[in-house]
Amino acid sequence: MGGCVSISSRSNCNSRSNGESVSSSCLWMDMIRQKRRRTFSDHVTTLQHLSSVPNRILANGRSHSSCIFTQQGRKGINQDAMIVWEGFFAEDVTFCGVFDGHGPHGHLVARKVRDTLPLKLSTFLNSSESKRNASSANCCRNVKFDVVDPAKNASAEEKVESMWSQAFLKSYKAMDKELRSHPNLDCFCSGSTAVTIVKQGSNLFMGYIGDSRAILGSKDNNDRMVAIQLTVDLKPDLPREAERIKRCKGRVFALQDEPEVQRVWLPFDDAPGLAMARAFGDFCLKEYGVISIPEFSHRILTDRDKFVVLASDGVWDVLSNEEVVEIVASAPTRSLAARIVVESAAREWKSKYPTSKMDDCAVVCLFLDGKMDSESDYEEQGFSSVLQSNHSCHAVESDDGQNVEPYLQRNFTVRSAEDSNHYNRVPIDMEDGQNTGNDEQDWSGLEGVTRVNSLVQLPRFSEEKPRP
Repeated sequence: MGGCVSISSRSNCNSRSNGESVSSSCLWMDMIRQKRRRTFSDHVTTLQHLSSVPNRILANGRSHSSCIFTQQGRKGINQDAMIVWEGFFAEDVTFCGVFDGHGPHGHLVARKVRDTLPLKLSTFLNSSESKRNASSANCCRNVKFDVVDPAKNASAEEKVESMWSQAFLKSYKAMDKELRSHPNLDCFCSGSTAVTIVKQGSNLFMGYIGDSRAILGSKDNNDRMVAIQLTVDLKPDLPREAERIKRCKGRVFALQDEPEVQRVWLPFDDAPGLAMARAFGDFCLKEYGVISIPEFSHRILTDRDKFVVLASDGVWDVLSNEEVVEIVASAPTRSLAARIVVESAAREWKSKYPTSKMDDCAVVCLFLDGKMDSESDYEEQGFSSVLQSNHSCHAVESDDGQNVEPYLQRNFTVRSAEDSNHYNRVPIDMEDGQNTGNDEQDWSGLEGVTRVNSLVQLPRFSEEKPRP
């Protein structure tokens, strides 16, 4: 979806209200004016004091423009993590993310990524901004034409997309590198998905790996709410993903008792059976085609776009995109939207698949007009706010130190009868981060087809010959 870029005057970069469209060519100027360049010590200091950062919520609750909720499934410790960080770069910039861990230490990986990835994205964006400082300042300060050259305008938008694409690529790469070298966190057989978005004005930037998903609730020409899928479920059954894994000597096949769930296996052993093609961690498979390189996309929002929903696959296993949009749009209060989605998913698990263990569910609902319910309406629902400090989040984090492993046995395959939506994605090349062609643009993420466990078993690394 395209959009217009306006660079008519310097005042356009400054005189905008919250929620108003922002010029793409001036995006980095806002950040430069409001944030100095970070040093390594700044990064460390921020990491140590994350719990006191305002407008950053991690636990069930609400913010000025969003609500989040998670519920533990029946497999053990809740391995889902989520975040909404308002004022991420500037007053009108919001970062949202959902992270679904798997493996014995998946809950720790997911929370580590939740806490660290936004800081890495911030670091790389600031680095890009600093390099463009002079040219960008001239762009926003000196151009005072009422008529903008479309060719130059498009070029400016392309530069912005390239900057954000590179920032997502580098931050994801740095995150995975940090996990590999982490002294106290074993990520050899554990990992996490990630679906992350940054909203600034009318711009929505997205980076994601794994099978957590983001959708958009929007109104069509008949003023009816429709669901638009923003991300792809990056599973091994995608032809492009399967081809890469096989080139790297990894194997992709489904087990007999779950024929719809393609998994990634070591070349020399029938393990671990990872049900996704990209993830943080999972270093036992990183030499065999599983990567942490994100897909990236940029969307220009319009007045028809109402909200974005990010969720882990525990939700998408039992609810279609359309059902989630309908639930959010019809919620009695916006503050309860995420909670109602999770509760609806829990009921569907019990009703449709009573013999399967319900997966963890995590939901972030971001309302694009920046409006939420009044505090009195919110409290009437008995749902406490955690907007200010994040002291209430510590209770949720108390299980970090526990050595609790999730269940790893297999159950039944869950399949939805709903047809999948079409969506746009921009693949990033594994080497230089540039976009690579338009092949498979319409490939479906197989909405509703799931794994009951991300990992079938831990690697044995035996000397047995692989299954033919």
